[in-house]
Amino acid sequence: MSREEERQSLMEIDIEKNRYPCCIVWTPIPILTWLLPLIGHMGICTSQGVIRDFAGPYFVSEDHMAFGAPTKYWRLDPTLSQNEIQGWNEAVSKASNIYCKQMHYLCWNNCHSHVAMALNLMRYKSRSDYNMVNVFLLFTLNSTYVSFNSFLKTWLPFLLLLSIVIGLILMNKFL
Repeated sequence: MSREEERQSLMEIDIEKNRYPCCIVWTPIPILTWLLPLIGHMGICTSQGVIRDFAGPYFVSEDHMAFGAPTKYWRLDPTLSQNEIQGWNEAVSKASNIYCKQMHYLCWNNCHSHVAMALNLMRYKSRSDYNMVNVFLLFTLNSTYVSFNSFLKTWLPFLLLLSIVIGLILMNKFL
């Protein structure tokens, strides 16, 4: 096996083991995602696939996302970060060390900010202007659902609530 083939095998996604090397991962937040399906909890993975997520005040979780296993992921290319895989891992670690000393807020300084800081520290795509908004937008446009069940886990509660609301409106209108 060549060095490149060996590197590729180490970088394979393993959904069963929740290993998403060099990916940004996302999972729904109960109730919040039911109302706004694009809003959820985000983490960033090391090159070994270990998930790091800013899970709450002064706490960055390792390999145990705050709201459950990832339902979506966005695979990134570690060769586009400064110092490639080593730089990727160092940036994820440094961002996590910084955020484990910070207060978590729902609308700012949150899991999306943690991921943005990691991308900025590694200078992903030679950029250092990532923030929670553009990370959210880029992830939303580029992410992939882990499975059809993951898609349902994200959208079914919203669609059920929407159906109930529409049903109630129609019932009130015609009764």
